Amino acid sequence: MSRLLIIFARNPELGKTKTRLAQTLGDEAALAIYYKLINKTQEVTADLPIDKAVYYSSFIDREDSWDNEKYQKYLQKGDTLGEKMYYAIEEGISNGYQQVALIGTDIYTLTTDIIMRGFELLNESDTVLGPAEDGGYYLIGMKRPEPSIFGLKEWSHSEVFSQTVKLIKNQGMSYSTTQTLNDIDKPEDLKGTDLESLI
Repeated sequence: MSRLLIIFARNPELGKTKTRLAQTLGDEAALAIYYKLINKTQEVTADLPIDKAVYYSSFIDREDSWDNEKYQKYLQKGDTLGEKMYYAIEEGISNGYQQVALIGTDIYTLTTDIIMRGFELLNESDTVLGPAEDGGYYLIGMKRPEPSIFGLKEWSHSEVFSQTVKLIKNQGMSYSTTQTLNDIDKPEDLKGTDLESLI
């Protein structure tokens, strides 16, 4: 079974990352938190027994902390978040992978076991979703690309997960879910983690 994990990552630039955190904490604190999130994502994914690819928001960085030997590197393409996710997953499947899952870098409690569980669920379902506590999702996995699933007009609201489930069902596709996790978007999301010291 050929599997690919795609990681969407913003290039860490002052004033351009974790902007919702920055509104309260300032740009420098927000960037420091983002670096911590990147490091945590690397810890969780680096030794997974599957192929991995980082998709950058602005430019491909061959000299950053994402190991060039462990991670393929690509540039996101498309206008909306939905288009960007679809094109990345479609590219992975076009490259011959049978199962492709995509995550971001905002889930501090994500584990290797949860990611691998997502791939295992793809053995029995057409798609897999990792629901987030804010109503979005932190993981989506597929065995064949379906653009309509990524056709939401808005992506920053509490109905993203439920609306995506409806789109999946509309295609007659099955889905499974991993456990619900909290993403890091607001200062209160930092509570109970070692990121809290950065506030």
